[in-house]
Amino acid sequence: VQLQASGGGLVQPGGSLRLSCAASGFNLDDYAIGWFRQAPGKERERVSCISRSGGTTYYADSVKGRFTASRDNAKATVYLQMNSLKPEDTAVYYCATRAPTCTVVTGDGYWGQGTQVTVSS
Repeated sequence: VQLQASGGGLVQPGGSLRLSCAASGFNLDDYAIGWFRQAPGKERERVSCISRSGGTTYYADSVKGRFTASRDNAKATVYLQMNSLKPEDTAVYYCATRAPTCTVVTGDGYWGQGTQVTVSS
């Protein structure tokens, strides 16, 4: 069972990045997927969650209108499109399974290893 997050990097303020979360060893469409981030010295924050079908998404107020989650279950991959990036978006971003739903979660789920996003001029 593995989740592999990728797509992070260094970007200037106002720029965009697309993160990917690839699943292997299990059926991705059995799970909602959450995106989380953690900046140094700060608590981990859930920034987004996407339902199993992709029909429902949730966003933290801090990213609403700028980030968009999507998924391609056929490719066993979930995406987080991040636009209008700000320095305060700098963090390590993780994806994790959420079960049974985004709003009702039992257990810790499976977690990817994280990808660094740095927003700086």
